[in-house]
Amino acid sequence: MPIKKVVIIGGIGNGSVIAAALDDAAKRDYGEWEVAGYLNDRLPAGSDLEGHPALGSLQKVEDYLQQGYYFIYTIFRIDGQDQRLALLESLKIPDEKLATFVHPKAYVAPNVKLGPGCVVMPNASISSGATLGKGCLVMVNATIGHNDQIGNCCHIAAQACISSFVTLGKGVHVGLNATIRENLTLGDYSAVAMGAVLLNNVGDGEIWAGVPAKLLRLAKKELP
Repeated sequence: MPIKKVVIIGGIGNGSVIAAALDDAAKRDYGEWEVAGYLNDRLPAGSDLEGHPALGSLQKVEDYLQQGYYFIYTIFRIDGQDQRLALLESLKIPDEKLATFVHPKAYVAPNVKLGPGCVVMPNASISSGATLGKGCLVMVNATIGHNDQIGNCCHIAAQACISSFVTLGKGVHVGLNATIRENLTLGDYSAVAMGAVLLNNVGDGEIWAGVPAKLLRLAKKELP
C-alpha cells in the first residue's frame, strides 16, 4: 500500500496524540499514513512539536492540497465549537483529502460507516451498525455502542462510553470517562462533562455535568 503524507491541523493535545498514534501504526507496519507536520496559526514555521515540524499557518492548506497531501482536523473545544467547524469548512478541503485513520489496536465492526476524516484511536471500540459523520475523533479506550448515529465533527474523549441507539448532532463533545445511557439524543454543539452519567436528552448547545448529569450552562458562541 502506498504511503500517503498527512498534515495535522492543530497542535499539542488532539493533534499531537493523533500524530503519535499514526507513528505507532507505522512502526507496526500497518497503515498508509506518514505525518508531514502541523499547520497551526500560533506556532512559528520550522519549530518542532514532539518530533514533527510546524509547517506554517492554516493559509498554507491550499499549497499542501496542490502537492497531494491529506489532512486531519483536530481543533475542537467546547466553547466556540460552531466557529471552529465553520473554520474547517472555510478551508475548503475536499472530503477525499480528509484522512481516515483507524489504529490497528482499535475494534470497528465490519458494518460501521466512518465519514471522511474520522480518527479511531488505540483500544477504542465501535459496535455494529454505528455511523459516524465527517471528521469525528474517537479517542483512546472510548466505546461507541451499536446503532449509534454520530454527527459531523464530534469529539469522543478517552474512556467515554456511549450506549446503543444514541444520536449525536454535529460538533458534540463527550468528555473523559463520561457515560451516556441508551436511546438518548444530544443536540448540535452540546457537551457532556468528564465523568458525567447522562440519563436525559440534551438540547442544542447545552452542557451537562454531574452524576446523574444536569444542565450546567450553555456553550459560549465566542472563541475562548
